[in-house]
Amino acid sequence: MTTSKIKNMVDFAAVSGISRPTLSKYFNDAESVRPSTRSKIEAALEQHDYRPNIYAINQNRRRTRNIGLVVPNLTDPFFAAIARTIEGLILEAGYNPLLLSSHGGPEQEISNLDSLRSIKPAGVLLAPLGRASNADAVAAFAEEIPTVLFDANLEGVEAAFFGSDNTQSIGLIVDYLCRTGEPPVFFEMETPINPNALRRRHAYQTSMERLGFEPAFVRVPGEGWDFEEIGSREGAKMLASKTRQTNTILCSNDRLAIGLLSAAFEADIKVGLGADSPLRIAGHDDHPFAKYTCPSLTTISQDYTSIGARSVAAILAMADAPDDNLPPENALFEGRLVMRGSA
Repeated sequence: MTTSKIKNMVDFAAVSGISRPTLSKYFNDAESVRPSTRSKIEAALEQHDYRPNIYAINQNRRRTRNIGLVVPNLTDPFFAAIARTIEGLILEAGYNPLLLSSHGGPEQEISNLDSLRSIKPAGVLLAPLGRASNADAVAAFAEEIPTVLFDANLEGVEAAFFGSDNTQSIGLIVDYLCRTGEPPVFFEMETPINPNALRRRHAYQTSMERLGFEPAFVRVPGEGWDFEEIGSREGAKMLASKTRQTNTILCSNDRLAIGLLSAAFEADIKVGLGADSPLRIAGHDDHPFAKYTCPSLTTISQDYTSIGARSVAAILAMADAPDDNLPPENALFEGRLVMRGSA
């Protein structure tokens, strides 16, 4: 192995005797060069211990091999799990995933998109904040860079979207709760943070009416992404008031439900299916912690394997043909009822 430091591809071309265009072609797609040339390049790489700066190579292209992935909050295990799934699919396709978190803030969300724009990505997968998002700025970005939205859609943004069918999933769990006990009230924040929450609110109402029951809502104050804290604090107030019309509570998402379970424990109220349990609690999303609560949380599992696969397939198709003017693809995926001990 040589002891001289190879600083860039120009240096490597000089010491290896291989032209820079051929090297660029190899680093873009090794199978695109002749086997004999490929062997020579690989031998030279080993001899000189050279590893190219893929970022710099990408920057010289009209579009890079980078795909941006932006989620609302990576501290949330739910979005961390989704991101891991999508990252793996991007890597399998031979692209470089660049994962960014918006940390629950609209300014950071747009800052992330601006940063990605500067490196000319092949495309971007965005799970938007929702109500807090700057939809106009996202729409402008999507006109310039191939963009796919997942998890939550944004009105006025012309982009492909893949997410869960909240009408189907809420209908499924409302049917189950009504069939196995008292009809549920719907526990939610007064000002939902994303479009999914609004769709779930509407789906609950229509499902209850379809079954012949009067919808009942518990709308609690709270802002931001501290769902567990809101669920615990406001749930404690609700439980203390003893004004519930039913012993069954369906929460808008699992994180609110986890907080409510905590409040029930503190109030010494047993949660579960048996006759000795005066309270049933259910959620939505199948949060990674839902199976480990006490009791474990009955919920709806979103099909994020399919959502991730379709999102990645769509962004790869757009990256391969960025000038195609096809209408944005949209698809919703059904949820699956997960029956556990809480309801």
